[in-house]
Amino acid sequence: MLTEEIKDILLASRELGWVLEPEAKRLFSLAGLDVPKFMWAMEAGEAVRFARDIGYPLVAKVVSPRALHKSDVGGVAVGINSDEKLSETFGRFSKFDGFTGMLVEEMVSGVELIVGAKIDYQFGPVILLGMGGIGVEIYRDTTLRMAPLKEKDVDSMLKDLKAHQLLEGYRGSKSVNLAKLKGMVVAFSSLVMEIEELIESIDLNPVLCSSERCVVADARVMLKVNKSFREANTTS
Repeated sequence: MLTEEIKDILLASRELGWVLEPEAKRLFSLAGLDVPKFMWAMEAGEAVRFARDIGYPLVAKVVSPRALHKSDVGGVAVGINSDEKLSETFGRFSKFDGFTGMLVEEMVSGVELIVGAKIDYQFGPVILLGMGGIGVEIYRDTTLRMAPLKEKDVDSMLKDLKAHQLLEGYRGSKSVNLAKLKGMVVAFSSLVMEIEELIESIDLNPVLCSSERCVVADARVMLKVNKSFREANTTS
């Protein structure tokens, strides 16, 4: 699974200390995970042409080495439904410190999950699965396993979640595609095992799961670098 292209993405990002989201999305796509259709636009015209190709509504996110937590600084816009709104958003984002373009991607819906990894100094790679989105720190409905994972391990993790019924279909709602979800978590676990020497942690939050897909809607990859350098080059 570990290709030269994946290694190049990680090594090129080491000085910054984390991987800009367009490159993180490309990395996970290379590793076999489902990501939204996206484009890293350097000009408003590029963003508009891409939007016309895939159709509205869209999500737009600022790309800047100074904006690690994009939502906290107003660097995310959802439900964009016109060329004018997209161009206006590009103009607003272009005023951000360190602006290096705008990520434009299709809107995806589904149950919000979090999938993550941390390299524990004692146990090595540990994989997290739980209910995600903005409520992840409130509900704390997560479970952990040491990597590598097999499908039976993911089955066990899903059963550990208090809200597992939401994934299986609740009160008439459709079940999420559990086969896609399990396959994604197993593939993610394999990737983490391959790159553990280069990373500190990964957060995929949210992963949006529907009856058809499980899509990595947002991704954060933190690398093993000098932390003081990272803190000096990012905005919380």
